Amino acid sequence: MTMGWAHASTDRPVAGRYRLVEITHRETNRVSWYADDLRTGRPCLATRIDLPADAAEGARRTPSRILRAGDNVARLCPGRIAEVVDAVAEGGGLWIVTSWIDGTPLDEVLLQQGTFAPVRAAGVALDLLEVLDAAHAEAVTHGELSPGQLFLPESGPVVVGGYGLAGTTSAPRLTAPSYAAPEQARDERLGPAADLWALGAILYTMLEGRPPFRDRGRVAATLKGVDRLPLRPPMRCGPLTQVVTGLLRKEARERPNRQVVREVLTRVLRDDPGGVHAPCARAAFGGAWRRAGRARRTVLAGTALAVVAVTAAAVAVARGLPGDDRAAGTPPVSATASGGTASPAPAPTGAPSPAPSGAASPGPSRTAAPSAPGTGALPAGYRTYRAPEGFSVALPAGWERQDTSRATRLSYRVTFGADDDPRTLAVTYSERVGPDPVAVWRDTVEPGLVGTGSYRRIGVIRPTTYQGREAADMEWLAADDGTRVRTFGRGFLLGEGRGFSLRWTTPAADWTRPGSREALRTVLRTFRPGSA
Repeated sequence: MTMGWAHASTDRPVAGRYRLVEITHRETNRVSWYADDLRTGRPCLATRIDLPADAAEGARRTPSRILRAGDNVARLCPGRIAEVVDAVAEGGGLWIVTSWIDGTPLDEVLLQQGTFAPVRAAGVALDLLEVLDAAHAEAVTHGELSPGQLFLPESGPVVVGGYGLAGTTSAPRLTAPSYAAPEQARDERLGPAADLWALGAILYTMLEGRPPFRDRGRVAATLKGVDRLPLRPPMRCGPLTQVVTGLLRKEARERPNRQVVREVLTRVLRDDPGGVHAPCARAAFGGAWRRAGRARRTVLAGTALAVVAVTAAAVAVARGLPGDDRAAGTPPVSATASGGTASPAPAPTGAPSPAPSGAASPGPSRTAAPSAPGTGALPAGYRTYRAPEGFSVALPAGWERQDTSRATRLSYRVTFGADDDPRTLAVTYSERVGPDPVAVWRDTVEPGLVGTGSYRRIGVIRPTTYQGREAADMEWLAADDGTRVRTFGRGFLLGEGRGFSLRWTTPAADWTRPGSREALRTVLRTFRPGSA
């Protein structure tokens, strides 16, 4: 069985309906996009699964099976299973479209935050077990469980995706083969015990920081390892060690049943010395979760927003931004006022209105017109702003254009905010951008920030994709007039040396406040470059 990532075009909507905006998640043989449903105007999650080469014939029947299975399972556990709205076989892959899930995939949370304490892992596992209980009672097996199929919301229980994939092709496992049960690896009949194995593998990953069996790059090799190699003894599972190793027994009949697993997980939550019980344990996750932008998140939710001041010229412009150079007393570049208006967002009508040709290049001010930069309803009070330079974005109530700086004829920077709001959004454009957005942050922007003395980067500079384009994120802390501020920047390339960056800055103490997170994800979801 051979699978690989196929290119998905962001220029042509999937099935003529779903416009891909941004990759939110990758997993073996599976990639998910934040997407706009051009028919309804609502955000959604579009996931491509690469099919085996010999599955072309069966692929035509697969979408209807996915939809039937999704409908049936969703009724078993309302609100806990991702709602499948469409399934399409296209371009050698299977696309599954679900309503937008306002949560972060578990493996992304693990990547950002590291291993979980036993009580936290037990809370997630108990949520998953409740869904499995409902499904298994109706003889429905998931068969494709992995950390990428579990979404952790800001509050409330885990949401499970991926139901209906198992058995749609002759392949024993379509996605994340390192979480396949041994009986799947042997291509034997699939049953509830395979889901319990996957539950054990997910618990192992949360506690140990790696899956029990590594992905070997080829599906067949990974499945062979799952079936034949011994389990690496867990070292950090604590009170969950026995149930984890029990669930990961090679023979299905030797694994503990759901009732035994439930009792162990419940006991760990009850006996936690900190007194954290299940609801509290789940709520404690929310503070640092992110997720793609996604209206995201929305997916993007706890992350931060993004910049890239991309060339020496753009760096000069960046020095006027709150949160970095200005904290050290560097005077801002002289500003030239420019027009623009905020206006009520019209009802969603599908694809955003195209910007005027060449509008992103600096030029004479033009009268700004209302526009809808992205599909999907805006939060209450937000208004769409179209800049005379050509880009558009939704802004919080009361926000307006506060400053415009130009370092050269080929670059500009516009800063938005409100007099009574400590947060700011800065949009930078340049026509002299390097070809690697990570290198731009590292080699062009960061050296200037380090010179302020108060700068401290958070984590690594992360390559990503934004609206189908190469991008990179960097997040940092700095001082602004004695206040500790936190900034998240995303820079992305338009091609031919052109690029935009977005920078969201807020007092560090307010970073996780719901209003700030909503504003950040709304900006990411709705920004549209005029020169795209």
